[in-house]
Amino acid sequence: MKTTINRKNITKTMLLGVVLVTLQGCFVAKDYKRPELAETEALYRTDNLPTDSVSMADVSWKTMFTDPYLIEYIEEGLENNMDVRIALQQMIAAQAYAKQGKAGYFPTLSVGANYTRQEFSENSQFGSLFTGGLDTYDVTADLSWEADIWGKIRSNRRASQADYLQNVAGHQAVKTQLISSIANTYYNLLALDAQLEVTKETIATRESGVATIKALKDAGQVTQVAVDQNVAQYNSARALQVDIEAAIFKAENTLSILLGKTPQKFERSSLDTQSMDQEMKLGVPTTLLRNRPDVMAAEYALIKDFELTNVANSSFYPSLTLTASGGLQSLELDKLFNANSLFATIVSGLTQPLLNQRKLKTQKEVALANQESSLLNFKKTLLVAGSEVSNALYTYKAETKKFEFRKNEVEALRTAEANSEELLKNGYANYLDLLTARQSALSAELNIIDSKLQQLVAIVDLYEALGGGWK
Repeated sequence: MKTTINRKNITKTMLLGVVLVTLQGCFVAKDYKRPELAETEALYRTDNLPTDSVSMADVSWKTMFTDPYLIEYIEEGLENNMDVRIALQQMIAAQAYAKQGKAGYFPTLSVGANYTRQEFSENSQFGSLFTGGLDTYDVTADLSWEADIWGKIRSNRRASQADYLQNVAGHQAVKTQLISSIANTYYNLLALDAQLEVTKETIATRESGVATIKALKDAGQVTQVAVDQNVAQYNSARALQVDIEAAIFKAENTLSILLGKTPQKFERSSLDTQSMDQEMKLGVPTTLLRNRPDVMAAEYALIKDFELTNVANSSFYPSLTLTASGGLQSLELDKLFNANSLFATIVSGLTQPLLNQRKLKTQKEVALANQESSLLNFKKTLLVAGSEVSNALYTYKAETKKFEFRKNEVEALRTAEANSEELLKNGYANYLDLLTARQSALSAELNIIDSKLQQLVAIVDLYEALGGGWK
C-alpha cells in the first residue's frame, strides 16, 4: 500500500514538473537590448561630422577650467549645493530599493511568541468537554518562499537596479548643470566687472568733456544746448554704472545660492585673463549615450519600464509558493520547551490567476504604454542633446567671428571720438558728432566685452551639452 502511494506522489510530482517546464517555454523574461537609434545619425548639425570617439566631455573639469578662484568655487558648490545634496538623498533612497530588489530571491521568515486564553460557552461543543477556560502557549516561526519560475523576481530586481542607476545619472546631471551654472555665473561677474571699469572710465572722460564744452560755450563756439546734451550724456553714463553695480550685486547673490552660502561678495580674476585651451572635440554622437547623464537616465528609465513589462507578463502564469510553520505549542507554560511540544506544517501550492477584475490585463497594458513612453522620451532626450551640442558649437564659432569685427569697431569709434573732440575744439565739427561718437564707442566697448563673455559661455555650454563635468 505504501509503495502504491509513493508511486502516485512521484507521478504527480513529475507531472507537475512537466507542466511547469512546458509553461516556462511559453514565456521567459526577455533581456533588454538597446533599440536601434536612427537619431544618432547626423545628430550634430555641423559641416565636419566627427569620426573620432574622443570627446572633450572626457576631460575633467579641473583640467577644463584654469582660473583658481573658479576651481575653488566649483569644489565648494559640489560639496554644499542644495540640489546636489537633494539628488544624493534621492540616490540613497533608490539604492535602498535596489538592495530590497536583490533580496527578492530569499524567503520571508518571522518568529513570534503568543499566549491565548479561551473561555468556552457551556452550550458549545468544546464547552461540554472542558470546564472553565483554556490557556495555550506557543513559539512559532513562519517561512514563505516563492520560486522564480518565470523570472518575475529577477525582472523586479533588474527594474529596481535600473531605477537606482537612473537616480545615479540624475545626480550626475545635477553636478554637470551645477558646474556649468557656477562657471557661467562667474564669467558673467567678470564681464560685469569689465563693463563697470569701462563705464567708470567713460564717466571720467565725459566729466572732463562737460568742463571742455562749458569753456567752448563761454568762448561763444557752442550754445547752451551743447552743454545740456553733454551733461545729459554724462548722467546717462552714471545711471549705467548704477545698473551694472546692481547686476553685479544680484550675480553675486546667485553665485552664493549655487555654492550653498549666504549672500556675500566673492573674490575673482579679470575677464582678460580667462582662456580655455582644450581642443573642442565633439566625439561621435553615440558618445552621448555614455557621457551625457540625462541621456543615460532616460535609457535607465526605459530599462526599468521594460523589466516591469516582464513582471506584468509573468503575472499571467502560475506561481509556485512554499510555506512552512513550526515551533513549540503547549497548554502548560512549564511544558512549552518540552520535546513533545514541537509541531511543524509544510504547504506547497501552485496558484494560477483566473478572474481578478481585469487587474492583470490592465497592469500589462499600462506597463506597455509606460515602456513606449520611456522609449520616446529616450529618443527625444537624445535629439535635444544633439541640438544643444550643435547650438553651442555654432554660437562659439559665431561669437569668435563677431569678436574680430567688434575689435575693429571699437578702434574705429574711439578714433572717431578723439577726432570729433579735436575738431570741435577747433571749430570744425558739430557737437552732435562728438556725442554720437562717444555713445557709439561706449556701446561698442560694452559689446566687445559681451562677445568675449559669450565665447566663454558657449564653451561651457558645449562642455555641458557633451556631458562633461561629472566624471
